[in-house]
Amino acid sequence: MHKIQLNPVGVMSQLSQLEVNLLSEATDRDLYRLFRNCCLAVLYSGAEIDNSDNIFAPHRDFAVNLISRERGVKVELVNPPALAFVDGVLIKGVHEHIFSVLRDLLHMGAKYSAEALRVTPDSAYITHSVFDILRHAQTIKNTAELNMVVCWGGHSIDTVEYKYTKEVGYQLGLRKLNICTGCGPGAMKGPMKGATIGHAKQRYENGRYLGLTEPGIIAAEPPNAIVNELVIMPDIEKRLEAFIRLSHGIVIFPGGAGTAEELLYLIGIMLDEQNKEQVLPIILTGPEHCKAYFESIDYFIGEALGPEAQKLYEIVVGRPEKVAQIIKQKQRLVKNYRKQTGDSYDFNWSLKIAADFQIPFIPNHSSMAALNLHFEQPKTELAAALRQVFSGIVAGNVKSEGVALIKEHGPFQLTGDPKLMKLMDNLLESFVEQQRMKLPGSKYIPCYQITE
Repeated sequence: MHKIQLNPVGVMSQLSQLEVNLLSEATDRDLYRLFRNCCLAVLYSGAEIDNSDNIFAPHRDFAVNLISRERGVKVELVNPPALAFVDGVLIKGVHEHIFSVLRDLLHMGAKYSAEALRVTPDSAYITHSVFDILRHAQTIKNTAELNMVVCWGGHSIDTVEYKYTKEVGYQLGLRKLNICTGCGPGAMKGPMKGATIGHAKQRYENGRYLGLTEPGIIAAEPPNAIVNELVIMPDIEKRLEAFIRLSHGIVIFPGGAGTAEELLYLIGIMLDEQNKEQVLPIILTGPEHCKAYFESIDYFIGEALGPEAQKLYEIVVGRPEKVAQIIKQKQRLVKNYRKQTGDSYDFNWSLKIAADFQIPFIPNHSSMAALNLHFEQPKTELAAALRQVFSGIVAGNVKSEGVALIKEHGPFQLTGDPKLMKLMDNLLESFVEQQRMKLPGSKYIPCYQITE
């Protein structure tokens, strides 16, 4: 049996005895299993994996123990995977990520658990919890640089697309812009990797490669090797809210269901009348051969949500330098808007997010079948329902609970307006044909069925 004890780092290096006791108690509940699984996923940082079984199955003898000390806790790893070590020593970045898991799942998890909540979590409270988690993770720096660029895109992309994401990241890095992604492989890794070179050339020493994930997806998409700040949000909705409130610009690369979910979430919020004055540059971009992909996405959004939704973003194909130039040029406009409204430079408090986009959606066969997929409703509500469709498909594709549901009960059933169903079917079919639903080399079996 191989055991290793880790000294605490970061904000967890100094804890009160009460906090240590709370953490010890937390491990007695179901939270321990989640903590153990996320630690195992973090130990696989850098691995190109999108199936949690590939991580969990070979390591049934892996365990994590918390050892109380007067000033804090040590983490003991039992039978950790060899991948995380170099010459018998745990990689430093992985060591830091382990304590990020401890911080976000056990420390913040205990604070925002159902037992701890004595209020009904309304919209303002949910936003406060997102802020509190990010602040505790020391993600909100108060630098007034306004240079955090969120990059979204698929984990399953081809070599040409991956190189393009790196080139965009490089151009952003040359302009001293930082990168925030979902922290996994593919289009989440490429911009970070490119930015490291741009930052090095500019001798920019504050390079930030922020990865935002959530417990249901971290095992399917372990953090890539570039991430130097890892935050695990409690659920997908808080993760998405964190992306947008932290961002000073958003770049979206080609992707599958997860990328469509992110885009629909963003569009649904920006369509809200209360947000019409918001300044947030949004660019959809990819190499030349992705032109048809963006045309199909743009067509779907136009037909489903109207031309006002299409005006919210700009499509730039095959021009990575232009993408970075647009983001950099609009940095000043973002700063001016925040200054005029008295808003924070580092956390966009003034952005209004409706409850439909904040309340966690739990994908299962009944919740997916109950979604209102009809045109006769406000555009923001339709965008929220469409976002939930793609959230369910992501769950059925890669999250262990969703995969198990599909195995037991078959694919999710989706029904709605015939025209909308046809639009969704065509878009999803194009994702499957372009192998955007799974890593290259693996066969995709749809987790959904669309009927009128």
